[in-house]
Amino acid sequence: QVQLVESGGGLVQAGGSLTVSCAASIRIARVNVMAWYRQAPGKQRELVAKIPDRGPTTYADSVKGRFIISKDNSKNILALQMNSLKPEDTAVYYCNAHIVDVVSGRWDVKDYWGEGTLVTVST
Repeated sequence: QVQLVESGGGLVQAGGSLTVSCAASIRIARVNVMAWYRQAPGKQRELVAKIPDRGPTTYADSVKGRFIISKDNSKNILALQMNSLKPEDTAVYYCNAHIVDVVSGRWDVKDYWGEGTLVTVST
């Protein structure tokens, strides 16, 4: 059973910084894509940043230049460093593990989610 546990959320003033982390119960080096999503009140969940096992990291336009996604394969931890925070960054931040495998000759795609950590940015 895959478990993802987020931590590090909290209240921060606009312009400040915060880092959220995700501890995984699996070897994230084998995960095809690790990602951070967020969901603001009354809005749909959206992709914030993703880091594949191969290839470049990608960011939502709204966070480019401010957020940095990283992972430590030796500790199975995914992190999101958030700088120059804005009130519109207020949301619950979720860790996601996207795993693609081949089972009995067929693609098997699984997505795992943490329970989220709340980030509140005050004006």
